[in-house]
Amino acid sequence: MAPKHHPTPLSGGDRKALAKEVGRARAMTTILAAQSAEARTKGEALIRTADKLLCESWNERMWANGEPVDPSPTVDQAINGGYPWLEIECSRCKTKRDVDLAALRHPPTTFVHDLVSRLRCSKCAKAGRRPPATLLQLSQRARHPDPEAPLNV
Repeated sequence: MAPKHHPTPLSGGDRKALAKEVGRARAMTTILAAQSAEARTKGEALIRTADKLLCESWNERMWANGEPVDPSPTVDQAINGGYPWLEIECSRCKTKRDVDLAALRHPPTTFVHDLVSRLRCSKCAKAGRRPPATLLQLSQRARHPDPEAPLNV
């Protein structure tokens, strides 16, 4: 965008007043930009807190009801709220696994409860069965290490 053109006034007093107003406007841009950055930081912190509370609320409702609760947080809300892991359990063999939500190939706006139909037990899949998984809760860290994953020693 081209800079705004201010025609120079003819009188000396008007030129001084224009220069003073342009200087004041330039100073205000710095102040307003700093206030904007501060408000954005506060807003992001508030959103992170809201996402964390949403995940904790969903976990409590899951514990109380025992089934996937609609509405649930979205994948990006869970990750932003500090709950990047989803604990699941195979409905057939009862094997518990942790799913890294950041590694899923789904849009970040996907609701967590919508993942129940897409998540399958890898142990049962090897046996030729594809039972759906049961959602347990969102967690802040993996609690059940994957026994099939190679260990770094």
